[in-house]
Amino acid sequence: MTETTRAPVDVFDKARSHDRKELLDAAREGDVLPYFRLMTSEAGPVVQMEGRETIMLGSNNYLGLTGDPRVKAAARDALDRYGTALTGSRLLNGTIPLHVELEREIAEWMGTEDAIVFTTGYQANLGTIGTILEPGDTVICDAGDHASILDGCRLSGAKLRPFRHNQMEKLSKMLERANADGGGVLVVVDGVFSMEGDVCPLPEIVERTERHDARLMVDEAHAVGVLGERGAGVSELYRLEDRVDLRMGTFSKSLASCGGFVAGPADVVEYLRISARAFVFTAAAVPAALGAALEAVRICRREGGPLFARLLDNADYLRRGFRELGLRVVEPGRLPDGSAAITPVVPVMVGEDWQAALLWKALFEAGVYTNVALHPAVPPGGALLRTSLMATHERDHLDRALEIFAEVIQEFPDLPRDG
Repeated sequence: MTETTRAPVDVFDKARSHDRKELLDAAREGDVLPYFRLMTSEAGPVVQMEGRETIMLGSNNYLGLTGDPRVKAAARDALDRYGTALTGSRLLNGTIPLHVELEREIAEWMGTEDAIVFTTGYQANLGTIGTILEPGDTVICDAGDHASILDGCRLSGAKLRPFRHNQMEKLSKMLERANADGGGVLVVVDGVFSMEGDVCPLPEIVERTERHDARLMVDEAHAVGVLGERGAGVSELYRLEDRVDLRMGTFSKSLASCGGFVAGPADVVEYLRISARAFVFTAAAVPAALGAALEAVRICRREGGPLFARLLDNADYLRRGFRELGLRVVEPGRLPDGSAAITPVVPVMVGEDWQAALLWKALFEAGVYTNVALHPAVPPGGALLRTSLMATHERDHLDRALEIFAEVIQEFPDLPRDG
């Protein structure tokens, strides 16, 4: 019997012939690629990007604390005391007093028994979900959840049951199906969804989750330092902190640094400290990042109220300005009292990917930087420009940005229009 010879397969072929390569090449050739643009100044309301002064409407620096002298001083002090790196995992030789202080501050701020600090926010979700769950369990996720959540679900080996974005009847169906799966059940949702900027209907999620005896984890990455009187996130905003089992947050947005945390019951946090591979087998964050995050947390706890209010006022102002220009914006949702659930993310609907790239380029050349969300980050035909605000934006910045939008969109008559 003759053995069939199979032609060798090069695993690099996918990099050279993937389904978006032609579009990517065309965008690069036309200089309309909206990613990896070079910024040569400090992150702030106005930045230097590729040789021009640009109004920054594409940053997650929600409170503007990356430029706060106290946060910078804390980073320098940590660098001077502990050096440039810790060169080891938290478990073995990478834990320093800054970790302990930061975890204590976060637990107090979140109102939980304990907290654990990860080197990145991505690892916080990956490590927690991938450790809490195992094959035989079920995890239920909103289809709009962050990629780090979905990756953690896949890593766990648990059965994944997604539901349509913010559709509560679909969540109920997934919970009913999970009851028959036989294992533990965890529901994981974003508090504020990063692309759309809308808030999850947490009261309904809590009620349905409890009815089915499932656990609930909320990713507060875009809500910590933003929502609630204390800035503790969506769980605080809805006064449901004691009914959410685990809360995740990052330092790379409002908290002016890099890293992530999970806050919750002490026994669960302790289990993560010794079992989460994304925690145990990675190097600890550099000291400067820890020092900056700790000071940012303390600023939020001590004097965050006016910053939170200024941020959301700016977001509301820009949203109203877009509407007055006739642009279609993603609505943020409603609170139980009927008021708008304002968040710092104000997305403008565009439609097709290529039109979104061209609009981004025209705005960039005119002096406004935004983020672009294209398929598969959004559904086909659902491309959008994601704008985001800072507490440190002045009205002059926003008025000028709106003027530029008004001028540029005249060249794009096919944009979706409000009303």
